[in-house]
Amino acid sequence: MREVAARFAYREGFALATLNLDHLVKLAKSCTFAKAYAAQDLICADGNPIVWLARMAGRKLSLMPGSDLVIPLAELAAERAVSVALIGSTDEALAAAAQDLSTKVPGLRIVYTKAPPMGFDPEGLAAETILKELNASGAQLCFLALGAPKQEMLAARGRSLAPETGFASIGAGLDFLAGSQTRAPNWMRKLALEWVWRMLSSPRRLVPRYAQCIAILPGQILAARRQR
Repeated sequence: MREVAARFAYREGFALATLNLDHLVKLAKSCTFAKAYAAQDLICADGNPIVWLARMAGRKLSLMPGSDLVIPLAELAAERAVSVALIGSTDEALAAAAQDLSTKVPGLRIVYTKAPPMGFDPEGLAAETILKELNASGAQLCFLALGAPKQEMLAARGRSLAPETGFASIGAGLDFLAGSQTRAPNWMRKLALEWVWRMLSSPRRLVPRYAQCIAILPGQILAARRQR
């Protein structure tokens, strides 16, 4: 948070990504995604496996899922009189998320919201238009809820088209606030079982994804031990 606060103070933008095993799978397969990740200024551990792998490599990390970043970042924005933008999800979810944020964080100024259409291309003309609108709004903090790799790609592009804006890629964070998705109970999160909750909520989509994540773990463990 200190780095984010400093960037707010000097009106310096940033791109913040939240790394998890699914991202590692995508990074190995996509040069475009890898390039977008290389443009991120700040990266948090969004998943216990990332924390555990870091410890195996002799590095200490704290777990900070993207969804848990939303309120602290919004509170910091309100404290520093920084205006906020919301991009992603649907118009209805963004309206509900904006209402929830405004209730939980008094003084928060949300100046721009945008729900891109289905098939949105973060490298296309529509993305350029959105980033120019965002830049004109004066928002210094933008929550991106587009899912990987679109949100990280849009953030990377935004570093040049909206250079004073800080982009935080938070996945389903806004949908949780809006109530359009339900997050795992606290006890499951404490037991590192949130992934089970998510998988059961959408098995057709997430079972193959998590199978790929499990498949890369042995190689990641070996790589972490080599780095130690």
